[in-house]
Amino acid sequence: MIALYVVLGVIFLLLAALVVRTLLFKPLPEPTVEREQLNVNVDKAARDLSEMVKCKTISHRERDKEDDSEFERFISILPEMFPLIYENCTFERVSDRAILYRLRGRSSDKPTVLTAHFDVVDVEEKDWDKAPFCGEIENGVLWGRGSIDTKATLNASMQALEHLIERGFVPENDIYLAFSGNEEINGEGQPRIIKLFTERKIVPALVLDEGGAVVNHVFPGVHVPCALIGIAEKGMLNVELKFTGKGGHSSSPKPHTPVGRLAAACVRIEKHPFKYTLSAPAAAMFNKLARHSNFLYKMIFANLWLFAPALSLIGKLSGGELNALIRTTCAFTQMEGSKGINVIPPNATMCANLRLIPGETRDSAEKYLRSLIKDPDIQLTVLESENPSPVSVIGGEAWDKITYAVKGTWDDTLVSPYLMFACSDAKHWSKVSDKVYRFSAMALTSEERGTIHGNNERIPLDTIKKSVEFYIRLIKKC
Repeated sequence: MIALYVVLGVIFLLLAALVVRTLLFKPLPEPTVEREQLNVNVDKAARDLSEMVKCKTISHRERDKEDDSEFERFISILPEMFPLIYENCTFERVSDRAILYRLRGRSSDKPTVLTAHFDVVDVEEKDWDKAPFCGEIENGVLWGRGSIDTKATLNASMQALEHLIERGFVPENDIYLAFSGNEEINGEGQPRIIKLFTERKIVPALVLDEGGAVVNHVFPGVHVPCALIGIAEKGMLNVELKFTGKGGHSSSPKPHTPVGRLAAACVRIEKHPFKYTLSAPAAAMFNKLARHSNFLYKMIFANLWLFAPALSLIGKLSGGELNALIRTTCAFTQMEGSKGINVIPPNATMCANLRLIPGETRDSAEKYLRSLIKDPDIQLTVLESENPSPVSVIGGEAWDKITYAVKGTWDDTLVSPYLMFACSDAKHWSKVSDKVYRFSAMALTSEERGTIHGNNERIPLDTIKKSVEFYIRLIKKC
């Protein structure tokens, strides 16, 4: 009987602790921002972005597939669009695919760097409702590849700077616009700009690159828009699994063919996901957004010391963005075998793309994969790799400037840190600053986000306007 009372007492104390911690898990104080009315020339911003989109700046890893004239055309139209920037800023061609502007401020101690890229991924024209590079504006929407990723933010930052220069604005600190034309192929544009910064001993106080956006329904139980500011990005590891055998006729196969053995290795890897890891960016995101959720989710995220195993299991079973937030992911994306349906291939390969959570390394991920393959005839080769980026600081002057610009532009929006799954040029800037943030200054629906690298990429004109407003507010704070 005493043992029963002890058990009941422990259960009561546990439940009491859960409830108390949940009730104390309240929303954090939000800064109040008095909104300044801005007179943005939307027609000009849309017209200029349309002309940018018409430039077919498609980047390829095979340079001979690129059209250099389209990249040169893009750079050549900028002086006409932004004459005041070219009159008042220094301009450098850092390389054939990297350009840099500098507006001198009253001080050079705390410079701000606003980055974007003007190259785009290729398209399947037959799958588009409109020509991919038409730049057409119809029913308040601008169509074309790059209209979001990321000619939109390149255009918006230049529109904002032009707008402010026209009004006699002089920033407190230097403002740099750093644009590259080969981000989509992990090119050397931004690294060469960063090399210049290093040589000139320039340490950015704030770097803003592409990343999260203002989105809805990003967290269960949260019903207000959330501006997701990436404070880090996952690493990347591409691997090839290869089986080499004798091959032969498919009429007399052995019990396990090369393709079958590779498939078995794939299944073993998929059945044993990487371990649950609560990285600093994910923990910060949960801590911010879960406080605005319903009681159930507040209880879970206020008590991860107890519910972490359940969260890990949910991620394993559901996959998707939640799973990507809490572990290294592995996606098999390519497979090659015989060219003949009745031929057992002497060689068969499978390729996988991994996204590495902070705390993981390319070496540790490779080691884990090798432990799961369990087939001595399968060779694993690393094709390409990049460790996760360092984690930028949350809070402080740089973070507050971004928060101010977000809240001054989008009503009732929560600003939250998050972990970026994709790769970007921002990882290079993390080598010279711990205040590198990843935010594409746009409010995007899930459908609009789905057009990035997909079909029918397009952007509403009001989104263009808001993006320009964001950069005006941000630059005025710098």
